[in-house]
Amino acid sequence: MHFIDTHTHIYVEDFDADRDAVVARARDAGVALMLFPNIDVASIAAMRRTCEQYTGCCRAMMGLHPTEVKETFHADLRCIEKELEDPCYIGVGEIGLDFYWDQTYKRQQIEAFELQLDWTKQLHLPVSIHTREAFETLLPILERKQDGTLSGVLHCFTGTEEQALRAIDLGFYLGIGGTVTYKSCHVRDFLSRLPSERLLLETDAPYLPPVPHRGQRNEPAFVVHTAHFLAQVLQTDAETIGEITTRNAKALFRL
Repeated sequence: MHFIDTHTHIYVEDFDADRDAVVARARDAGVALMLFPNIDVASIAAMRRTCEQYTGCCRAMMGLHPTEVKETFHADLRCIEKELEDPCYIGVGEIGLDFYWDQTYKRQQIEAFELQLDWTKQLHLPVSIHTREAFETLLPILERKQDGTLSGVLHCFTGTEEQALRAIDLGFYLGIGGTVTYKSCHVRDFLSRLPSERLLLETDAPYLPPVPHRGQRNEPAFVVHTAHFLAQVLQTDAETIGEITTRNAKALFRL
């Protein structure tokens, strides 16, 4: 079985003590490729270093995460934009809107999100989008910005079925991560009605580990559990899920 973890942060310090072992376990589990979305300006060096260390199984994206939009966001965005001149990046991300923790910088988050969406269109790169408590603000922005040149994934999708279909109608993919294995996750109620050609696998490691690892640090090897759960829902096998989601990831990120 082969999988692509389309959203993982193994470059962060949570993995400094055992990153080699984490990558080895991922490979043993059939994870052929891990895609790294950036977080902020401070995370760039570690992300690039990790990509260089594990050449061939890691690719990187560049963006400013919405929870990192603070007073300095204009300067941060200038740095991100400069970094995107490097052709090594396969996408713009992780960007988006997050009104869950703090709405102090809501206006600035929207400004940063719209600007980075413009970059994706100018650079012809896909986008990895983070959304929390913000779907009703975010989807109209995507609808307004979509002119046929915008593509991407709503990572770790936690919206409603109606929101999922709106995103798919806009040409977006949905990232399916460990949260779908939680009994409290309502996405499982309509997962079988979503087109499989629009689904991607991800972990969001070190966050949101799937059952049976809930409460532990997440890692790319655990994507297998999400694949098995998805296979149950779609009445197929994990190998088929790997084939479908790998094909989808390669199409979106032009891998």
